[in-house]
Amino acid sequence: MIVAPFGRFTEGRVPDPGIAPLFTRENRWQARLDVEAALALAEADAGLVPQESARAIALTARIEKLDIKRVLAATAEASHPLVPLIEEFARAVGAKHGGWVHWGATTQNITQTADVLVLRDAHRLLLRQLSRVLRSASGLAERSADLPMAGRTHSQHAVPVTFGFKVAVWIDQLVAHTERLERLDDRLFCVLMGGAAGTFASFGEAGRVIEAGVAHRLGLHPMRVPSRSINDGIVELVLVLAQLAGTVGKIAKDVYALMQPEFAEAFEPVPEGTVGSSTMPHKRNPQLALDLLTMSAELRALAAPALESMLHDQEANGAMTALLEDVAASAAVLAGDMLARMEVIVGGLVLDPSRMRDNISLSAGMIGSESLMLALGEKIGRQKAHDVVFDVAQAAATSTTPFVEMLLDEPTVSGAFDRAELDELIDPAAYLGLSAEIAGELAACATTTADRLDALPERAPLMTR
Repeated sequence: MIVAPFGRFTEGRVPDPGIAPLFTRENRWQARLDVEAALALAEADAGLVPQESARAIALTARIEKLDIKRVLAATAEASHPLVPLIEEFARAVGAKHGGWVHWGATTQNITQTADVLVLRDAHRLLLRQLSRVLRSASGLAERSADLPMAGRTHSQHAVPVTFGFKVAVWIDQLVAHTERLERLDDRLFCVLMGGAAGTFASFGEAGRVIEAGVAHRLGLHPMRVPSRSINDGIVELVLVLAQLAGTVGKIAKDVYALMQPEFAEAFEPVPEGTVGSSTMPHKRNPQLALDLLTMSAELRALAAPALESMLHDQEANGAMTALLEDVAASAAVLAGDMLARMEVIVGGLVLDPSRMRDNISLSAGMIGSESLMLALGEKIGRQKAHDVVFDVAQAAATSTTPFVEMLLDEPTVSGAFDRAELDELIDPAAYLGLSAEIAGELAACATTTADRLDALPERAPLMTR
């Protein structure tokens, strides 16, 4: 898997997502045994495998009943990803019934379906994490809905916004990605049970019945065409997680910038004892935001190989299958690690309202130029008003004379407004648009989404044990 091989030094600051353990060899092998058990039981119902043998197979399908060292040694010798596990499984089932293990299936039928089971568990954990992030974001948006700050476009002062509005932008994207993840169900959680080329030839006329039986026992969906070259559901998961990574990276950049001493408007939580630098004791580095920027880049980079894995030639290409196995696992683990850090940042973000007020005042009222221009435009026309205010603002930018004083010296402006009216027009707190309303709406949306996620049923137990 394409994940940090030695972990990250910030792991002690964040909750364990619980996703990496899902992709251990033992858990993936157990998932393969679960698929083999479901296959045997479905084949028994269809009359292809003796009922007694299917029951024996299902009862033996536990990783602790196998000799793992024997499987590892046989894998090295046979150079095959599944056959040694199947042979050891059949040995454990016993001579009387072991010959019915893996009846009619091909390797990818088992490995891909098993990986889908693992991805389903990861998917559920990711949704739980998103629920927690959204709840924290909802509270943050509500608390800061009316908190004015400088809006910035192209890294320059634009018009005033509120911090709650900024959080609303985050929420809107996070909710959209959450809904995309939820809509993956019928395309992602599917059994691949069509045999060597997807035609059910090895299962005969019972192919569709067996497929349905396996799907039912595992809580998955059948495929319209069970071809080994169809993997777009898993690819779509990686692409949605890459989109999520894009949003997480954007949020990280916001926090990273706002923590700069030149801004100092918002800070990720820094627990007591956290060391920012080995040589500069004053450093308060944005460690988690930096993690997010790294992880976001790594996860977004997985979109390309995921798409590449769709290029199966003819009915199957093992290279494409192996590529997607690694990419999907890496994407799930990275997504979990990202969201763990998002939980901490959003849940503990520290705001400095006084610094926001100071920064919004840096332009000495020029951040209110649009408000002034529109009011003046009602009297002399928009374009002429733009030209007048533009000229004054450009002059004020390189002058020590306050913007409002230069406006009063401009005949067109002073002829239209007195000092009190000008002060009101360029007051940032009076030109926030619907920032607070939007923050409130998205706070409610985040809470509603989190409630829905928390109400999702726990995964039903597999019907093979």
